[in-house]
Amino acid sequence: MAFRAFTQACVYEKPAVSKEKDKFSIQCLECYDRNIYIGTKDATVQHIIVTSNKNGDKSAGQNKAREGRARKLGSSNSVAQLRAVPLFNHLLVLWDRSITALNMFSLEPVPALRRIQYVSLFEVSSIADQAARVEMVTSSSRRKVIQIHVVGVDRWEVVKEVPLVQDPVAFAVDGASLCVATSDRYLLCDIQTGISEELFPHDHSRQHVIVTSVGRGEFLLNGPGYLGMFVMKTGICQRPPLQWPQEVLAAGVCFPYMLTLQSQMLSVYSMLDQQCKQTVILSGAKGLLSTSDGVLVFTERDIFSLSLVPFDEQIQTLVGHERVEEALLLLDGVQSHHPLDSYKELQKAVTCLAGFVHFYQEGFSEARDLFIKGELDPREIIHLYPDMLREDFQSQLHQVNKGRDLQVLRQEDRNMFHHYLGFLGDFLRAIRGTEQGMKCSKEVDSALLRLYVDLNDSENLQLLVGFPNTCSLDHCIPVLEQHNRFFALGCLYDSHGMQTDAIQTWMKIADGFLTDPSCSDVYEHIVRTLSQLKDRQTVMTFVEWTLQKNQETSVQVFTKRAPDDRFETQDVLTLLENYPLAVVLYLEFIIHDLNSEEERYHNRLALAYVTQTLHEERQSDVRETRRKLQQLLWESKFFDIPTVYERIKSTTLHAEKAILLGRSGEHSMALQLLVHQERDLHAAEAYCNQAAQGQDSQFRQVLLLTLLQIYMNSGDLTEAAVDLLHSHPQVFAAEKVIQLLPESWSVQLVSRFLIGSLRENFHQRQMVRLQKALAQAELLRHKVIWIQASKTKFSVDKEQKCKVCQRDLAEAQFIYNLQGELMHPNCTG
Repeated sequence: MAFRAFTQACVYEKPAVSKEKDKFSIQCLECYDRNIYIGTKDATVQHIIVTSNKNGDKSAGQNKAREGRARKLGSSNSVAQLRAVPLFNHLLVLWDRSITALNMFSLEPVPALRRIQYVSLFEVSSIADQAARVEMVTSSSRRKVIQIHVVGVDRWEVVKEVPLVQDPVAFAVDGASLCVATSDRYLLCDIQTGISEELFPHDHSRQHVIVTSVGRGEFLLNGPGYLGMFVMKTGICQRPPLQWPQEVLAAGVCFPYMLTLQSQMLSVYSMLDQQCKQTVILSGAKGLLSTSDGVLVFTERDIFSLSLVPFDEQIQTLVGHERVEEALLLLDGVQSHHPLDSYKELQKAVTCLAGFVHFYQEGFSEARDLFIKGELDPREIIHLYPDMLREDFQSQLHQVNKGRDLQVLRQEDRNMFHHYLGFLGDFLRAIRGTEQGMKCSKEVDSALLRLYVDLNDSENLQLLVGFPNTCSLDHCIPVLEQHNRFFALGCLYDSHGMQTDAIQTWMKIADGFLTDPSCSDVYEHIVRTLSQLKDRQTVMTFVEWTLQKNQETSVQVFTKRAPDDRFETQDVLTLLENYPLAVVLYLEFIIHDLNSEEERYHNRLALAYVTQTLHEERQSDVRETRRKLQQLLWESKFFDIPTVYERIKSTTLHAEKAILLGRSGEHSMALQLLVHQERDLHAAEAYCNQAAQGQDSQFRQVLLLTLLQIYMNSGDLTEAAVDLLHSHPQVFAAEKVIQLLPESWSVQLVSRFLIGSLRENFHQRQMVRLQKALAQAELLRHKVIWIQASKTKFSVDKEQKCKVCQRDLAEAQFIYNLQGELMHPNCTG
């Protein structure tokens, strides 16, 4: 069945009689509601009443009209124009170059309205802002002028005249705008101001002049080159011109269609895309009249009605012919003029069907946008792909069954099928999480998982299963197992709250029972999961396995937990009892990260360091542990010194013993231990520097003097003593050092120290002198200011007020500052 925008019906047919008696010939029509008025060639006005069927359609078939009254105006001349004025029940008739007013129903003349003579054309216009006012525009057959009449119930009068350069051939009026066709051009006139504007020329000798009001300040003209031109009252064209046939007799608009009449045919064009949508054969057609729901076309004896097919039906017909783009264009175009009750649902359905057209033509970007705009049920797409949708699903879009079979495509053209898979991923990702996707989120997520597995897209697969999702476990678990995606399977369990199954699956990968090349750090993932797990029972179940694998990493189960979800420290230490490295790492976390001040943890960490150091000492890999031990012994204030010293006093950890002796105030014993047992002179000097941190310079000097004495008392450390003196000439006091030097030492041996010490002493004395001189200069400056102020004369009035408190200076004592302001002595603060 072809697409039809209008349905044709015969409204009136004049029976044929003998030619001698029959002079009936229709010249013009007017229509209002169910009333049709015919103007004939023999000066007769005939009233036709169209009866309605049960559905209220006054033109649903033939023989649906009956003749009413008729009025014979004269013996000759045809009726040129008819216009109804329903507001006053007037029917205005142009006959014999004069306008007569008849009653619309009785066709009796209106006696109060005198005939207007010498009229060639006329039109009636209602004023939009004045509901009870009707204007009539006439053109004079004697003068080149347009006259505007105000029409009332019992009178009409000329209120304005607009002069023209040429006589009008046709014109149309819309409110205050008048479009006039003269013998060779079209003009726009403003009725209120009388200003006219030339539009464009036309060839009256070769084509019919057509001027029709479209409404909303727009006119349809038969332009040059056989173009239908839409011109606004402002003189601009907002629609593209339409190329129409040469022999157009008349044209009308029934939005969104424009109809052109030829003698044998009526053509229907869309104003939305300027394409011809329908043609109707009408032999002997003479003219047409636009009505509210279509047009009336008349021949000499017949009247045909072309009624607009309901837009819902038009759109469904276009969709049935797979002309979905036209259907969408029509739907969007008519919505602003004729709102449809089912517009939203209809728009969604048509939009989705348009998406399927692009989908099967591989226009994936356009298809995705249309599916989203049409709020398509995602299952309508998913079920097209083989093995993607297990649940029974009945498609509601039967029109798309003509598309290609993706099952066949997967077998015959794998490359093209991958393009369709890529589209599915783009579409599902776009709607996932939206209202459209949430309606069937389980199917969407399950399809995405299957899609990522088929495409071997590990990154997107991990993003899907690693975050909250609604995948169907019954559907997705077999898919992941079949493709050896066991790590993703564990993540799927985890995202669905099945942490035990997740960790057990990952453990099998880590132990080698399952193979999944897509994951290389499954053990670290298990530890990370346990560190974030709220279920402590599950943590305790699996943490033993992680400790056996790697103590250093597994301790993160406890150290990386959220602050409000940490385990009791003692419980953790009890659990880690058999894992010394994990104990050390956990104690470091407790002390350094959580800043614990409990003595037992500091003691335990120090003793653990000692044990680890002694153990590593046999493996020649003790440097880092000893560094940590020494740092703890120096910096911690919370461990018990005797306890730790008792543990190491019988070991070879002399440096650590020296630190503990120093922490107890036994610096001399500490230095002797470092010099004689550790035999590390650099360590001894570093000890002095470390121990002196936070103390005054005198304390450091005492430590270095003690070290110097130890060197001197050892016969083989003379060189070390000299080096110590040379290294710190600014610290040692020369007079004290000289008293300690053996008489056997020459001046030359200690000359470098003496010179450096003297220079330091001289420098200090000079600095003291300079500071004293600066202080004296500052004092002198203040004395000068004081003298200058004391010699200044100033007067104090009775009502002199303090600059600070604003009270009177009632006492003899006051302060005078350098700015000349007076104040009380106690206000200077």
